Amino acid sequence: MAKNSGARRTDGGKHQGGWSGKRSVGTGHILTVHGTQVEAVMAAAQRSGLLHEKSGRIGGRVSTALVEKAKARTGIETDTDLIEFALANIALEDKFAEKFKAARGKVDPDLKLGF
Repeated sequence: MAKNSGARRTDGGKHQGGWSGKRSVGTGHILTVHGTQVEAVMAAAQRSGLLHEKSGRIGGRVSTALVEKAKARTGIETDTDLIEFALANIALEDKFAEKFKAARGKVDPDLKLGF
């Protein structure tokens, strides 16, 4: 796996909260099909105060194929940003699937939903 040499950004160095995903110069949006999800998670992490202090360090060995696939799916280019996104995604988990399953059968089947 290649060393993390810093993000290759197209935004002239402007970003919020220290997170440095690849962004469009014109719109500032992350350049990826999944950019909306990445941007939403990182914005929520920023609002939650999870990105303020960057004194922690993490290391480990992982599959190169896993890292490459995750980078391709998210559009994130650096190992640091990928790890930060993955950790934020877990830290901000809303347990939607569990709550959705628990609600099964609790809505009146005769309820008119308008479509």
